[in-house]
Amino acid sequence: MANLTRADVEHVAHLARLGLTEEELARLEGQLNHILDQYAVLASLDTDRIPPTAQTIEVANILREDAVQPSLAAEDALLNAPERSGDHFVVPAILGGGGGGGGGGVGGA
Repeated sequence: MANLTRADVEHVAHLARLGLTEEELARLEGQLNHILDQYAVLASLDTDRIPPTAQTIEVANILREDAVQPSLAAEDALLNAPERSGDHFVVPAILGGGGGGGGGGVGGA
């Protein structure tokens, strides 16, 4: 039987900056002790003949191979752009305030 006290639960809640009610503390004390009891059952099992594993089920790579393929020409990609500057899309600045497009970069210019 796990022996996690109410004070232990309060301490962990304090460290985690959780403001718990008396009811929540009581419920968590029971739940955490139950989890620790279940872990004790698992820890008592003989697993010496079970090989270590990182996955419980077979995992296959479902990703395709990387392959070089032709991409859109800049002109084609920019055909429907509302605003452009040379071969680039112009978008509103989201860092550093200010409006307009182009030349902002990180920190603005």
